[in-house]
Amino acid sequence: MPHIAVIGSGPSGVYTAQSLVQQVRVPDVRVDVLDRLPCPYGLVRYGVAPDHEKIKSLQNNLRAVLEDERVRFLGGVAIGPDLPPAKLLELYHAVVYCVGAAADRRLGVPGEDLPGSWSATDFVAWYSAHPDARDDGFVRDVRTAVTIGVGNVAVDVSRMLARGAAELAPTDIPQAALGTLAASQVRDVYMVGRRGPSQARFTTKELRELGSLPGVRVVVDESELMLDPAYTDPSALPPAARRNVEVMRAWAAEPERDAERRIHLRFFLRPVELVEGAGRVAGVRFERTRPDGHGGVIGTRAYQEIGAQLVLRSVGYRGVPLEGLPFDTATGTVPHAAGRVLRSGVPSPGEYVAGWIKRGPTGVIGTNRPCAKETVTSLLDDVPALVHKELTRDPLAGLVAAGVRPVAWDGWRAIERAEAELGRSLGRGSVKIPDWAGLLAAAGAS
Repeated sequence: MPHIAVIGSGPSGVYTAQSLVQQVRVPDVRVDVLDRLPCPYGLVRYGVAPDHEKIKSLQNNLRAVLEDERVRFLGGVAIGPDLPPAKLLELYHAVVYCVGAAADRRLGVPGEDLPGSWSATDFVAWYSAHPDARDDGFVRDVRTAVTIGVGNVAVDVSRMLARGAAELAPTDIPQAALGTLAASQVRDVYMVGRRGPSQARFTTKELRELGSLPGVRVVVDESELMLDPAYTDPSALPPAARRNVEVMRAWAAEPERDAERRIHLRFFLRPVELVEGAGRVAGVRFERTRPDGHGGVIGTRAYQEIGAQLVLRSVGYRGVPLEGLPFDTATGTVPHAAGRVLRSGVPSPGEYVAGWIKRGPTGVIGTNRPCAKETVTSLLDDVPALVHKELTRDPLAGLVAAGVRPVAWDGWRAIERAEAELGRSLGRGSVKIPDWAGLLAAAGAS
């Protein structure tokens, strides 16, 4: 009866657990899904914007897996010095690490660490009520914000900056963040990419949503769009890119109109410096770029500045090393072969990876399914060798002996009830508890 640990309860971890319990090659597999947080679902809970209820409803599918009788959720379990990978291998027949890519990529330009300059990850964590988030008054005294990047996360944070309080109140956004955004004086949001509109990474659905925000106008300068050769003749573009170009062409053709807030889409601008004023961010200096004919861009030595009191960089994620596991600093991933962790180029018995820590931060939520299946196939092939190790006790007893106090599924359900009650007390729907103390207190009520 193989007992497997899956580290991480986001989509990649839950899809790994699902693949393990739904397969028929090896009967009686048991799975413990461990997470550092007392709450499951990973980026579905803490990375999807609160106004995207349809995507957040994926939690219902993940819940069905975690409620399977062969699966046990154990939250509040941090892998580290007190519980290293070597200790996990003593407690389980195999361990699958699905720890994602927790760090953001940096711009590498002067002024990046000025007050008022943040990663989009920081901003998302704040409005998603991540218990590690910092509330540093992101939008206090801000009238103009710049988001650097043109992917879906950049669209999310730009949209949240432009949203009205009335549209956010029905969501599960934490009360403090709702109050801060309700009082926001942000009027202009610039979303800036170093390449052209045909190479933007956002999906058309996300892009179109910007044009449907009440009181918001999307501003696009067609002369800037036309710097992209594919803009004037998009017929050779992939369908998604072609649809994006068509949406932007329609916006560029709209007559000017007054609006309470504006989202400006800018292209062919590369950040070279964050400008300081009064000890904090006062703007971003950009270099105009142009296509190099090979899918990239080159600088033109022409510069312009966009004044702003808030800058959010959204240029990608990166995996971080987990103490006790090998790590490839060049790719930000754990070296592997079909999901088997490689130590000095050799598969390490009982250690596996899936998700972004395996393949890098690529794809959408659904991409994690085939990724998880590949890893589980490798693990199942290895089961005959793995089960020769006899486990002396339930791994939960070993975790407790190591000083861990896991939050079980009942604890998580108690957190859900507490968030529902919090929302009722505020005259809203369910509202997230944003801090460790509140979450653990609610879990303890179970």
